[in-house]
Amino acid sequence: MAKLIARGIEQVDGCEALLRTVPPISADHEATAEAIPSNGEPYVSLEDLEQCDGLVLGSPTRFGNMAAPLKYFLEKTSSQWLSGTLSGKPASVFTSTSSLHGGQESTLLTMMVPLLHHGMIIAGIPYSETDLVKTKTGGTPYGASHVAGADSNYEISDSEKALCIAQGKRMAELSIKLSKKLT
Repeated sequence: MAKLIARGIEQVDGCEALLRTVPPISADHEATAEAIPSNGEPYVSLEDLEQCDGLVLGSPTRFGNMAAPLKYFLEKTSSQWLSGTLSGKPASVFTSTSSLHGGQESTLLTMMVPLLHHGMIIAGIPYSETDLVKTKTGGTPYGASHVAGADSNYEISDSEKALCIAQGKRMAELSIKLSKKLT
């Protein structure tokens, strides 16, 4: 989903998507991990947040909430909150669940709350995106979503793909519009 959203961002002239991930957390307070993941995207830094023109957050759903590693990372953004670094920047969210009624919308809403506290401007997916009305899988006006299946083996549907790309494109366009207003 992140790569599809990035594709939508990069369809807009002058926009570049940087994919990042959050480090895992451990219940063992002595556990340590490498500073750079062995595979996948690099870990996000607080500086990445400060330098971005817009932010799209994604998380699997965990009991109708964002996953603990993302929440843990967001809880470390107090200095950005105090300085207002993210205030006025556009943001959006996306998720994946194992079932159709697995808490997609509640997860998206929980991800929005810290972004609102940062003063970010939340952008969803408007119903003018016709795949939002036609989807029989994931997709919400709160943000893109995917129904992965109990074993996480369901492919992303055509509607889910289209909504991810549309969300990315919308974020890029909003980032450009807002950055012009700030300069």
